[in-house]
Amino acid sequence: MRKKLVVGNWKMNLTRAESAACVESVLLLLDKQDQVEVAVCPPFTSLDSVQHLLRKTHVHVGAQDVFWKQSGAFTGQISANMLADLGCSYCIVGHSETRGRFGKLEIGESTVGYFAETDETVNLKIKALLYHNICPILCVGETLAEREAGETDAVIAAQLRAGLDGVDGAEYYNAVVAYEPVWAIGTGKTCDAAEAERVCGMIRGVLAEVFDEEAADNIRVLYGGSVKANNARDLFAGPNVDGGLVGGASLVAQEFAEIVRAGR
Repeated sequence: MRKKLVVGNWKMNLTRAESAACVESVLLLLDKQDQVEVAVCPPFTSLDSVQHLLRKTHVHVGAQDVFWKQSGAFTGQISANMLADLGCSYCIVGHSETRGRFGKLEIGESTVGYFAETDETVNLKIKALLYHNICPILCVGETLAEREAGETDAVIAAQLRAGLDGVDGAEYYNAVVAYEPVWAIGTGKTCDAAEAERVCGMIRGVLAEVFDEEAADNIRVLYGGSVKANNARDLFAGPNVDGGLVGGASLVAQEFAEIVRAGR
């Protein structure tokens, strides 16, 4: 049976001191438990300090992105071996925001091109992470326009097939996929629990085609997109939803702890 996983994506928030305070509050509120696995993904600047605080606890540390080359003239990038050196267990890959697909646009439209992630770069990042034994959290999801056009399943299947191209099922066996409908990220809109379950089940079906049934049954599929304490239990109830990738709510210790408890 797959263990539920709840991951907090802090995005571009919290200084080192604020990160430490958030982690300490979460640890006070969370019981040490075997039913739900927990991870937090701070910004790069706080990874070292957060890892130091969590190194002897049951909470894992992850990164929000990675570059696929080991080293070189790539100003501002962070490699998988650097993340491994920091003790990262997880890394988010292909988040809609790095793909330039925003549920709520908070930057000038002319600057969206700055975020240029593609399925090819997602694929390269996954392979780099697996090489360094870091678990990728592959994000997939459709925009509102794609959903209204009836393209949800086709868009997600294409993202999965391209992102996992050339990846061995045995390597991805314990990795993660996160379904994040773009229109629900940062907007306060949440996918209906029944539809979230349907899409996560569809994702598992595509994984079975890409790999095999055994691998697909072992890979955890999370839901992300305005997950909160008051909707987490319903969202996590479906047999194909193995937890959540939590954005803004993970910055509030009490809220995040309640979301984790909803996974029991």
